[in-house]
Amino acid sequence: MVELTIDGLSVSVEDGATILDACERAQIETPTLCFLESLTPVNACRVCVVELEGSRVLVPACARRAEQGMKIQTDTPRVRHSRKMVLEFLASSVDLSTAPDAQRYCERYGADPRRYGTEAETVAQPVKIDNALYVRDYSKCILCYKCVEACGADAQNTFAIAVAGRGFNAHISTEYDVPLPDSACVYCGNCIGACPTGALMFSSEHELRERGEWNEAAQTQTDTICSYCGVGCTLTLHVQENSIVKVMSPVENGTTNGHLCVKGRFGYQYVQNRPADDVSSD
Repeated sequence: MVELTIDGLSVSVEDGATILDACERAQIETPTLCFLESLTPVNACRVCVVELEGSRVLVPACARRAEQGMKIQTDTPRVRHSRKMVLEFLASSVDLSTAPDAQRYCERYGADPRRYGTEAETVAQPVKIDNALYVRDYSKCILCYKCVEACGADAQNTFAIAVAGRGFNAHISTEYDVPLPDSACVYCGNCIGACPTGALMFSSEHELRERGEWNEAAQTQTDTICSYCGVGCTLTLHVQENSIVKVMSPVENGTTNGHLCVKGRFGYQYVQNRPADDVSSD
């Protein structure tokens, strides 16, 4: 075990745990956007930075290993200012309208992207709709790399997408920027499950949002087991008005770690192919 101090509290975690793990053990909420338990931390968003005694710079809590005797501060003026600036930069250039966590963090740290003015450069671009299963709206992409990691060695090992370009021109792209159906994509949808901003979204959700009919508050979530094979993947069915609108999987589930195949993620239409008069009786 490793003992360290966080905001004056003594915390013990297993050797190899991160500062973020220690914060969770101490029940100290630390904002994250690019972090997911089932993926390798890439330190991209930098909203989880904390102040470490003796360190010249702020350190990322999601990736920095906890060490014996560390003294961490998570809510100093320096930390709050850094998080506020990162959130303002993101919100001034990216559409965060479908990113509830980012919106909550902006409110928490008083981030005001409007102070950069209406001339601030953005990543606005048309929505990419080139298949029937999900859409890609990169005007909402914060380059957290989670979709790349989920498509790569951490989960799917398909490597259909990667980060292309540099600087402000950096973007998520298929190989040679070909349309999704022409790429190596196998439509597992694990990138959708990892995306924190809605840049990757089920076509069903996108269409409901376009019609103004998406109502997350009225949706129910039910866990079940995928019926396609014997692996036993857990599915979380999001249901609105007695229709499945999207399928996710719990990250903490030991079988899936939040990842599914194309059948488990998108093959639910057969459940709803029934006469209209049967729907009301369900």
